[in-house]
Amino acid sequence: MGLLTEQDVGTVVPVRGPLPEGVLGEVRIHQEIYQRRPDVRGVIRSMPRDVMTLSSASRVPQARHGMGCYFHQGVALWDDVQLIRSQEQAVGVAEALGPRAAIAMRGNGAVVAAESLQQALVLTWYLEDAARIELDMLRAGLSQTPVIGEEAARSRATNSGRIFERMWEYLCHADPEFNDSFLDFES
Repeated sequence: MGLLTEQDVGTVVPVRGPLPEGVLGEVRIHQEIYQRRPDVRGVIRSMPRDVMTLSSASRVPQARHGMGCYFHQGVALWDDVQLIRSQEQAVGVAEALGPRAAIAMRGNGAVVAAESLQQALVLTWYLEDAARIELDMLRAGLSQTPVIGEEAARSRATNSGRIFERMWEYLCHADPEFNDSFLDFES
């Protein structure tokens, strides 16, 4: 994204139907998630460093700290190193994601799905932080310590206090394309 300029024009991709010319095959993952999840209005595919490290070992971050609690349903794992280039693969990833917020793809990054693009971006950042904590726990020999239980994690994963809005503002600080219209978390 850092190579895009304000003059670059994006490509509109339909939720259903063939991909436009020049669009990467993995965009099918987005289509399949949107078709299956009416609650999702923002999907981000990224390649965060620590998520990549864990997924390369067929592991995903656990709920071990506050930000990890936003994945109280767990982070799914697509345990296949192949790039997602076919419809069948995209369907598999979307089905493996299920109702969860995130799926790590073995050695190929992650996909995060949320109620808005803003929430998806914040959750992507939280996912990478959860992976950092998981790797730190592994390095310290503490990976067998208990994780935060699903009920406690669900309770901790609050939206109050402008949690998502404040992190969005932090992540977008000094971005020339940022404007206040992006702060509408309901649209």
